[in-house]
Amino acid sequence: MKAKIHAPTPANLRRLAAALRQGELVAIPTETVYGLAAHALDAKACRAIFRAKRRPANDPLIVHVLDLAHAEELADFNPPARRLARRFWPGPLTLVLPKHACVPGIVTSGGPTVAIRAPAHPLARRLLQAANIPLAAPSANLFGYISPTNAAHVSEGLGSRIPHILDGGACAVGVESTVLDMTNPKKPRVLRPGAVTVAQLEKFLGVKVHGAKPRGASARQLAPGMLERHYSPRTPLVVGRIPTGPVPAGVAIVLLRQPSGKKTAKHVHWLSRRGALTEVARNLYDVLRRADAGRYRLIRVEPLPADASGLAAAINDRLKRAAKR
Repeated sequence: MKAKIHAPTPANLRRLAAALRQGELVAIPTETVYGLAAHALDAKACRAIFRAKRRPANDPLIVHVLDLAHAEELADFNPPARRLARRFWPGPLTLVLPKHACVPGIVTSGGPTVAIRAPAHPLARRLLQAANIPLAAPSANLFGYISPTNAAHVSEGLGSRIPHILDGGACAVGVESTVLDMTNPKKPRVLRPGAVTVAQLEKFLGVKVHGAKPRGASARQLAPGMLERHYSPRTPLVVGRIPTGPVPAGVAIVLLRQPSGKKTAKHVHWLSRRGALTEVARNLYDVLRRADAGRYRLIRVEPLPADASGLAAAINDRLKRAAKR
């Protein structure tokens, strides 16, 4: 049976809130990507997320809450983490902190910390308010594949595996949230880059923000998005300079900006009209999905500078993981 796509009416929001309280799965829009939501304090419901996504149990989930007050019911906030939440929430920043006993081990992959954020998407917030429960919600796709940024993407990947999709249009950010480990506030670590940048975090905290190395696929992950290979199309993908001249048959080209000229070849895709990073990020997964559906033997993506910072660093991170084989 195919998942029902629900328009964002008040009646549907009430219906989906009740479904979540009863342990059902609902794909929901956030400002980053669509998430597959379940009652975060219901271990059985959260196990259903792992089954639907075919997600390994060693990869923890992000818990979504309405605000800091709700987050403090689930995790121990130190003063710098509390300040970060007040500054960047609601928004695309996930904080990793010591969990409270009420958070099931399935959510944290058996670890002592929980990843938590308050989403900014108005529909996600209305649903959180109506349900009055925290929602565990990883990306609403089969594990390892390109994340979904609209309801059609969710239906293509999980439509036969889940009952409900809330249609909130296209995601505004387009890449997953920044994940910041704040268990040691003197040494914060970005576990996954995103729209909230290292520069913003360092300026706000007044301390250096460190990075973290990916973990092997069999190890318990500290947070989502740390695997070396992730966000990957089925078609092999390489990131590198786009050669001039004729393109070999069977190769899709993905450019950062729209090429000049009135007519563009079918195999040429672009991420932005003028190369704006916010537009590149917003369109990245949709364009990769379209290229992946084109039955090419290879997708070649034009790179951003290797030492790029800010949002460009997040885009590079996703492309690097997508290209890993």
